[in-house]
Amino acid sequence: MSTSIARLPSARSRRTSRSGRARNRAAFFFLLPGCALFALCVIYPIFSSIALSLYNWDGMTEKTFIGLANYAELFQAETFYVALKNNLIWLVFFLLAPPLGLLFALYLNQQVKGMRVVKSLFFAPFVLSGVVVGLVFSWFYDPTFGLLKLIVGHGIPVLGDAHTVTFGIVFAALWPQTPYCMVLYLTGLTAINPEVVEAARMEGAKGWRLLWHVILPQLRPATFMAVVLTVIGALRSFDLIAVMSGGGPFDSSTVLAYYMYDQAIKYYREGYSAAIAVVLFAIMLVYIVFHLRRMLREER
Repeated sequence: MSTSIARLPSARSRRTSRSGRARNRAAFFFLLPGCALFALCVIYPIFSSIALSLYNWDGMTEKTFIGLANYAELFQAETFYVALKNNLIWLVFFLLAPPLGLLFALYLNQQVKGMRVVKSLFFAPFVLSGVVVGLVFSWFYDPTFGLLKLIVGHGIPVLGDAHTVTFGIVFAALWPQTPYCMVLYLTGLTAINPEVVEAARMEGAKGWRLLWHVILPQLRPATFMAVVLTVIGALRSFDLIAVMSGGGPFDSSTVLAYYMYDQAIKYYREGYSAAIAVVLFAIMLVYIVFHLRRMLREER
């Protein structure tokens, strides 16, 4: 009798370990297609671009290994620093999108008749493609017949002036980016605990104090996503520049993503273009790793 009782825990532990191994195998097979697709579409292109940046290649003839010569040329090119400066301008002004999105989300979160129609109107710019947004704002800025001329009273060559073209394109890019952040915050506002808000109001918190100490802490995940996606969007900006200015005048509005495209498509410098892509990827990677570490610290 005592022997059979002693065998029970060991048999139970064997069954538990077998079921655990079965669950691990099932999880592995479920994750395998996604991991394979991620490796094929993300990991392989990253290492392929790094390898290509060490070659001189026009896309048709034989590759020539040149080591770090593409990077040496890149860091000596004046256009690279212009593009880097413009990316920084994009980054600074694009960070206006999360607070503006929060402002609109707080306004649209009210239970008022007809608010759904207003929400759809605010969200409409995000649905439009970058090409459509670029064309709309190109017509808006046109110094001959554009709406800006009617508002100001005289034509302003926003896209034709090297000092204003980048700011004009960034303003156009904020039009769809702000509704995107607004949707993230509207989603976060639906998850706010109303009991906490009511308790804060009973304690006398209202207005700015209620927003800062009660609502914003509960919107931290939405804020994290809005800031990260906005920064990544600023660093990989391309479509509006291609449609509105083509990097001009005289490369004054180019950014790293457009500079990379310009060298690859127009001048057939695939290796040099890959070097620009690697530098842009490194900048994004530093930022993403920094925010991921910060998020993991907060979760712990």
